[in-house]
Amino acid sequence: MQTSPCLTATTPMLDFKVPAIAALIEARGWSRLPRADRIGTIYDFVRDDIPFGYNRADDISASDVLRDGYGQCNTKATLLMALLRGVGVPCRLHGFTIHKALQRGVVPEAAYPWAPAEILHSWVEVELDGDWLNLEGFILDSPYLQAIQAAFPGRESLCGYGVGTDRLDAPQVGWTGEDTYIQKTGIARDLGTFASPDDFLENRKQAIGRFKEQLYRHAIRHWMNARVRKIRNGDVPPVPGLDARRKGLPKEHGHAA
Repeated sequence: MQTSPCLTATTPMLDFKVPAIAALIEARGWSRLPRADRIGTIYDFVRDDIPFGYNRADDISASDVLRDGYGQCNTKATLLMALLRGVGVPCRLHGFTIHKALQRGVVPEAAYPWAPAEILHSWVEVELDGDWLNLEGFILDSPYLQAIQAAFPGRESLCGYGVGTDRLDAPQVGWTGEDTYIQKTGIARDLGTFASPDDFLENRKQAIGRFKEQLYRHAIRHWMNARVRKIRNGDVPPVPGLDARRKGLPKEHGHAA
């Protein structure tokens, strides 16, 4: 399979040649590994060394995500793509929207009505042995996901707290050379594939208005990150309609295929 050069190139967001990212790749020795191991070790790094959390915006660069030291679906995807391209692995972005119900429990109840009905989402597609694999399971770090699993023992389906899965007890999140998912069941719309996050976000921005955007950037996301830290430490706040006796999405939302 011949790979398009645009799937290995740098972009303003995929800035893998900056010193911080180049030094990280060299220090970890990722470039010297076989391709499957390059993908797996970088995937594990982004999943667990960059914990789940909310950055100031979706369109920040990979080096900004690395500097922040945390990220969510879109920003961690940017960092994952930059690191993969930095070791010569072709990759692309698959864009979606997700139902806001997936964020319930992380978004404080007082702010939840302000959230748009659909939220921009993405995962990374990586080329391995001529096939394209879907990588989404890197979004939630292991301690965070384990805290959610402990809060909902015996539960199979959950859409909330940043989780969207029908396999909560054993989600497809570990790298095995196959697809990984952790928010798939919250998907609302498929927006197609893109060569880079720059292309995906060029004409797409979360339509919440300037006032709400500033409120999110300077206040709400910090509130959300505080909740994420509490959840990671085992303090999972109750959410109406998402207690352990329920299955899947709250009734008012339905289930996304």
